[in-house]
Amino acid sequence: MAFVTQHQIQKFHEDGFLVLENFFTAEECDSMRNQIQRIIAEMEVPPHCRTEFSTKEEEQLQAQGSSDYFLTSGDKIRFFFEKGVLDERGNFLIPKEKSISKIGHALHAHDPVFKQITHSSKVQELGRKLGLERPVVVQSMYIFKQPGIGGEVTPHQDATFLHTEPLGRVLGFWIALEDATQENGCLWFIPGSHTSGITRRMVRAAPGTSTCVEFVGSEPAYDDSQFIPLPISKGGLILIHGEVVHKSDLNSSDSSRHVFTFHVMEAKDTSWSKENWLQPTPELPFPSLYT
Repeated sequence: MAFVTQHQIQKFHEDGFLVLENFFTAEECDSMRNQIQRIIAEMEVPPHCRTEFSTKEEEQLQAQGSSDYFLTSGDKIRFFFEKGVLDERGNFLIPKEKSISKIGHALHAHDPVFKQITHSSKVQELGRKLGLERPVVVQSMYIFKQPGIGGEVTPHQDATFLHTEPLGRVLGFWIALEDATQENGCLWFIPGSHTSGITRRMVRAAPGTSTCVEFVGSEPAYDDSQFIPLPISKGGLILIHGEVVHKSDLNSSDSSRHVFTFHVMEAKDTSWSKENWLQPTPELPFPSLYT
């Protein structure tokens, strides 16, 4: 693993993100890809649970909000699909392994391969370098960004979905399991956009409402020219500040862009919002990053 310097950490605080090439080995990446294929092979998806994942607000509310399947996925391994891969009866129009958008949100807790990566000594060492005293893992996801159909992720801040008091306590670890390029949907960031708070939150809706979640506030219109692309090679890690604005485009190429990502919260002197869609459960309190 590349040794992380103080200069790089300084850069992270300035930009709100940090690219660390070759953080994981090709073997580690392949072990995650092989494991996810095993998980998909055993996947049973009840038709009513075939939630299509979307990041456009209305679709998000409609697809996820009315779905307990999404809301109760924090301590389980569950499957979410791209738009347009199911017919109106919920049957797959393309092979199921090509139709998955993401698998979440507790791979780090329930799967030995992903658990080992999440708590690997180099991740723990990086946490210590960043000065994290009591980091806990709040969620994890495997994202496929399928060739040709891997949907765009509109500009957002992770803290919209994972809110803490105070802000600035959530950190994303984003691991490229294949090369991420401008063609297949790499991440784009607005450098320095992590310093002015958040304007939108996704919260649990009041009981009895037609959706399970709702948005409070709105996402401002961002200027496209402010975003810079961050292509990264297989094995690279991007650290993502909870408030930095980022996005990714539709994957119109013929190669996928597999990623394993997890979020960590500094639990010291921090409260996790009771309104977040994701909540720790008695079965799965947020585990410590440090082992």
